[in-house]
Amino acid sequence: MATADTTKKKRKKRKVVTKGRIYVHSSYNNTVISFTDEQGNALAQGSAGRYGFKGPKKSTPYAAGVVVRETAERVKDTGLKDVSIFIKGIGSGRDGALRAIATTGFNIIDIKDLTPIPHNGCRPKKPRRV
Repeated sequence: MATADTTKKKRKKRKVVTKGRIYVHSSYNNTVISFTDEQGNALAQGSAGRYGFKGPKKSTPYAAGVVVRETAERVKDTGLKDVSIFIKGIGSGRDGALRAIATTGFNIIDIKDLTPIPHNGCRPKKPRRV
């Protein structure tokens, strides 16, 4: 007598988070958005490549806006309201992402720029001789 295994998998409970952080990494080639809680545990992540943008279209402000809107939809059911924004990078998606975050309905507490700035930087390459 064979019995079928009818055990159900338990659904993972969604965290209820009211305060969180949004990390925006904008490079020349892509824009990556991460929604986290206060401790830095990821709630959702999205990039321009994930939502169908390819090649040079990934680094546009429009693509950054789409990424923010789509990723924010995945976070809405956690109850996220108040966010701190951390922006890193020098790509063109910075401003597009920031504008899209402002229109999604989150209460923005503060905005910080974490872009690394070189203090005199590396030694430059020697001049090319032609």
